[in-house]
Amino acid sequence: MVDPIIQGWCPGSYRPMMAGDGLVVRVRPPLSQVSPAQLAALADLAEDHGTGVIEATSRANLQIRGVAEARFATLLAALDGLGLIAASAELEARSNLILSPHREDSVAEDIAHTLPKTLMDLPPLPAKFGFVIDTGAMRHLATTSGDIRVEGTKDALIVRADGAAAGRRVTDANAAVQACVDLARWFQETGGVGPDGRGRMRRHLAAGAVLPPAWANIPPPPTAAQMQAGSGAVGAGFGLFPAAALRQIARATSHPIRVTPFRLLVLRKADLTGLTHPDLILSPGTGLAAIHGCTGAPACPQATVQTRTTARALAPLLPAGKTLHVSGCAKGCALQRPADFTLVGRDGRFDLIRDGTVGAPPSQYGLAPDQLPLIFGPQNAL
Repeated sequence: MVDPIIQGWCPGSYRPMMAGDGLVVRVRPPLSQVSPAQLAALADLAEDHGTGVIEATSRANLQIRGVAEARFATLLAALDGLGLIAASAELEARSNLILSPHREDSVAEDIAHTLPKTLMDLPPLPAKFGFVIDTGAMRHLATTSGDIRVEGTKDALIVRADGAAAGRRVTDANAAVQACVDLARWFQETGGVGPDGRGRMRRHLAAGAVLPPAWANIPPPPTAAQMQAGSGAVGAGFGLFPAAALRQIARATSHPIRVTPFRLLVLRKADLTGLTHPDLILSPGTGLAAIHGCTGAPACPQATVQTRTTARALAPLLPAGKTLHVSGCAKGCALQRPADFTLVGRDGRFDLIRDGTVGAPPSQYGLAPDQLPLIFGPQNAL
C-alpha cells in the first residue's frame, strides 16, 4: 500500500491545487456567506472555467474544480471583481475562519472582519491552522475542525484552544481578537509548529503542552444538535451544487446566503418553492443527505477507488438514520467526524470501519466493490 500524500495545506484562490481533473480553486467567502448575486456569478464562473459545479466543502468554502491552467488568471480576476477573495495571498492564508450559520448578532462578524489583518503581525501559522467563531448560547460547530475557538454569547464570550476542556473569558469582540492572536503566539512560541511548518493545537496539547491557567478556566456552552437539511438549509449530494441549482437558490432570497461546514447553504427569509432542481436536498433523510464522499479516483491522484459511484450504489441500502462515509484514501477529506459506516479505499479495495473516523481500526479489510452491498442488504452477511 502507498500511503496518501499529506500536502499540509488546502487549496485557495491564490494557491490552487492540481488534481486529476485540473486545478481546484477554493473560495473562502468573507464572513462565511455570499450574496445572491455573488452566488449566481459563481455559477456562471463554474460553467465558464470549470466543470459547471460548485463544491461546498467541510471548511465552509466553495470550490471550482477542473480549471485549466490557462484560464486560472481570468478566473482569479473575476473572483476579485466579485469581492470574494482577500487582497493578497498572505491575507487569504490568515483568513481560515468559519462562522456559525446560527449567529444572531454582529459579534462574530466583528471578529471576522478584524482577525485576519491582526494575524499579519505574527509569523505565518501552519496552512491548516484555523479559527472557529461559534458564537451563541449553543455551540453549533463543536464537531468542526479548528485550532482556536471563540464561543458563547456577546456578553459571555470565551476563547478556547481546541482540545482544551475550558477557555478564557473575554469582554468583547476586540478582546476576542487579541486573545486569538495571543493564543496563536503561545502556540508558536511553545513549539506547536513542527520543522515541516505543520502543526495543530489539539495535537500540541495532546503531546504535553500546558496552557497557562488563565486560558482554561471557563467551560464552553452546551453543544447543539448537528445541522441537517431543512428549515432553509439546502444541500446537494456530496456538496456538489450544479450551476442551475445555484441560480435557483440565488433567486429564492434577497438576503446573504450562509455557507456551512456541513455542505449546506442556509437561506433566510426565502421562498423555497422555486427550488426544484433534482440534485437539491431540502429535508433530512432524503437523497444523499446521510452520505459523504470525496472526489475519489480518477480525479484525485491520492485515491485508488471510485468513491461517489460506490456511495450512490449503496445509498438505497443504507439503514434509516445511519450515515456512510466513502473515502478514496486514508486522509478522509470529506468527513472528519465519525460515521456509522466508513469505507476507506486501499489498493483498489475498501476497508470497513464501524462507528468511527478514517483513523479508527477497521473491522474488515480488503473488500471488493461488489462485496459492499452485502453489508447493507437484508442478508447482512458481512
